[in-house]
Amino acid sequence: MFSRTKLVAIFLAVLVVGSVAGVVTAQQAPAGAAIVIDEGETYVGDLEATGGTVIIAGTVDGDVSVAAGSVVVTETGTVTGTLEGVAGSVTLGGAIDGDVNVAGGAVLVRDTATIGGTLEAAGGEVRLDGTVAGDVNVGAETLIVGPAAQIGGAMEYDAETVSIDPGATIAGGATQVDDLNLVGPPVFGVPVGQFEGPVIPGWVVTGYWLLANFVLGALIVLVAPTFARRVTGLGTKKTVRSGGVGLLLIFAIPIVLVLLLLTIIGIPLSLAGGVGFLLVLWIASIYGALVLGTWLLSLADYENRWVALFGGLFILALLDFVPFGGIVDFVVLLIGLGAFALALRGESGDEGDETMTTPDEGPQEGAPIA
Repeated sequence: MFSRTKLVAIFLAVLVVGSVAGVVTAQQAPAGAAIVIDEGETYVGDLEATGGTVIIAGTVDGDVSVAAGSVVVTETGTVTGTLEGVAGSVTLGGAIDGDVNVAGGAVLVRDTATIGGTLEAAGGEVRLDGTVAGDVNVGAETLIVGPAAQIGGAMEYDAETVSIDPGATIAGGATQVDDLNLVGPPVFGVPVGQFEGPVIPGWVVTGYWLLANFVLGALIVLVAPTFARRVTGLGTKKTVRSGGVGLLLIFAIPIVLVLLLLTIIGIPLSLAGGVGFLLVLWIASIYGALVLGTWLLSLADYENRWVALFGGLFILALLDFVPFGGIVDFVVLLIGLGAFALALRGESGDEGDETMTTPDEGPQEGAPIA
């Protein structure tokens, strides 16, 4: 499956979301959170832009290279050269005379768009409804080719879900290619598709994340011990409720973020919210590990928050090497996420406040020093 380029593309798209101020390096180029080439305006020279939103409604007489939260070439927009970009969303509705090489969470080539060269696209969802004079190469989770699409060359794709309308015209035919090798658009001088790091053994990666998660978990427990006790109490005493809330959130929040992504105003909020949600999921997974470790220790009538934290994380790390271990990992995440959300609302488990000792409470009789 074409996964490396897509993951790198989406990761880079998330990184550029945080751009509060845009930067453009070219002659008399606009700068700001929104970079706009207005309808009727002609920008002469190559346009290299980084910003929250890049909109081309006029003419760029040269090449375009962008990294932004969203990139839009409207129906009135024209690029006389090539277009390269990485963004949370890319929408093409105008004329690009040269090649197009884009990567993003969502890539849309509308029925009004015309591309004079080839098209290379990588993203979560790629939809093609316009005209491409040359070849098309696509790597995506979902590929949709609409009835208005006209491709003058051949199309190669690597997608999990594919829908090609019978009305679409593909002169060279369409071919499924596993592990399609795309050369992604260069970002900060580095071609996305050509980036290859060293081959690292899986156990090394697992060990690294175990250590990183333990450090973050230790900070969480030390900085907010009372809140950590509340989350642990909810996870161990109200497990079903916590898991149900976590399941609701893990489906509802992405839907809300996608709906925001459909509006220009909501794009920055959606993408920033996506970054925040990923951070919450990371924290929730650590809380889930703490809940798991606390529950296991309770079976032996033993309490130690550090042992519970490390033990829970260690067990989850081992599950990476066990068939169907991801299911248990997911359930633990749901419980941690739900307990975290309930604790934010002020709820606590029936005995949640006694689940762990705080640093200033000291060791209890018969309990080891944490």
